[in-house]
Amino acid sequence: MKVMILAAGRGERLRPLTDSTPKPLLEVHGKPLIVQHLERLRSADLTEIVINIAWLGDKIKNCLGDGSRYGVHIRYSEEPAGALDTGGGIFKALPLLGSEPFLAVNADVFTDFPFESLKSVIKQGDLAHLVMVENPAYHPNGDFHLAADGRLYADIEPRLTYSGIGIHDPMFFKDCSPGKFPMLPWWQKAMRSGRVGGQMYSGTWRDIGTIEELRAAS
Repeated sequence: MKVMILAAGRGERLRPLTDSTPKPLLEVHGKPLIVQHLERLRSADLTEIVINIAWLGDKIKNCLGDGSRYGVHIRYSEEPAGALDTGGGIFKALPLLGSEPFLAVNADVFTDFPFESLKSVIKQGDLAHLVMVENPAYHPNGDFHLAADGRLYADIEPRLTYSGIGIHDPMFFKDCSPGKFPMLPWWQKAMRSGRVGGQMYSGTWRDIGTIEELRAAS
């Protein structure tokens, strides 16, 4: 299974740190977030990596290179200034990701999630499988409802928060067009057709979206 690490964002809420350092290279416990992902992916024997880049993307490429020092193989999907949002970024990278379901991971989450557990988790006929976490204080209403049967729903409460870790089948994007677009409406559409599964994760997880969260994680 191939992996896409989403690393193109500007990190506005982390300024001024991200004025000169791309968000994925911010350090927690002395190591860049994205390097921690690469090491955990390698331990899970997930070594074919695609990384999308935009803001300060050359710094990410210079730091990670082809991935060989981390035991993985990295290819880059370069986006225009301002990036393409999550949906547009994944859509642009699809030619690098192949025809099989792939793992997508936000570069700015700090977690000990066992990536190897997702290798064969997506059910036949599903378009996606998302990992959910308890709602953090800054996102109390959550994103999606996880039912007892493992189905995710967009229009039911209570909701959990999407962790930024999920499996997607390339067919998820079959009706999409090139350009900048978010994932939310496409997730909602797939959920309404009953084609998105999910699971709860209760281990270490933080979304490093603010300086306060970066400090808390460290």
